[in-house]
Amino acid sequence: MITSTSNQQIKTIMKLQKSSKARREQQVFLVEGIRMFREIPEHELVKAYVTEDWKKQLPAHWEEGKTYEVVSDSVFREISDTQTPQGVLAVVRQMTYERESLLTGIVTAHTNSGSCENVPTPCVLVLENIQDPGNLGTIFRTAEGAGVTGIMMSQDTVDIYNSKVVRATMGAIFRMPFYYEKDIKEGVSWLKEQGICCYAAHLNGTIFYDYDYCKPSCFFIGNEGNGLTPELTAAADERIRIPMEGQVESLNASTAATVLMYEAMRQRYQ
Repeated sequence: MITSTSNQQIKTIMKLQKSSKARREQQVFLVEGIRMFREIPEHELVKAYVTEDWKKQLPAHWEEGKTYEVVSDSVFREISDTQTPQGVLAVVRQMTYERESLLTGIVTAHTNSGSCENVPTPCVLVLENIQDPGNLGTIFRTAEGAGVTGIMMSQDTVDIYNSKVVRATMGAIFRMPFYYEKDIKEGVSWLKEQGICCYAAHLNGTIFYDYDYCKPSCFFIGNEGNGLTPELTAAADERIRIPMEGQVESLNASTAATVLMYEAMRQRYQ
């Protein structure tokens, strides 16, 4: 049992917990909690760290010291990023996707006449400078539920492997293709070359119900405080807005993304 935070493995975990640079260099990230632990694809697991109480829940064929390490409760509290640690934390390999992965999800496309056929119909999110970990994680979770095929992100978007983001995805991080774009405008140009119509969520746009999202579509969602930059807005084919009643000006970024994604899903299931 590891009983000291001076242990080199524990020092590494604490560094991975705090540093996105360390995660990038080692190409791993941390997953904590029982539910998220059970979502990990077995081939992506590097090693698990568990308390004595949790040890009995591990697969029988796992080898202590190789597949997992037992740590004391006090040490686990030090490496945990939650207020109420559940006794299991894992080091997991980072996923790598190419741009093309964003387009390959299978979505059931329905025409306005009511007929439908199973064809690959891209539905992509483009996220620019999303900073709140909870927002990004929620967007990933909702995107999976709404049938989005992939998520493109600007380089200044919060690290997908931030522990708060990982928890908020509720496992979607393992199933939703994503890609960090060095030049987000160039990435959008590539999407257009693939025949995808791009819609920018914007306060000065047309009400979003007026468009057909059964065709290959992409939604731009901007920073929580500032929205989309003028440059990315100008790169869209259309500006769209969610209608508001009362004195509310706009929705939270993840909520707005949800409304748009599920309208696309609704149209495709009509």
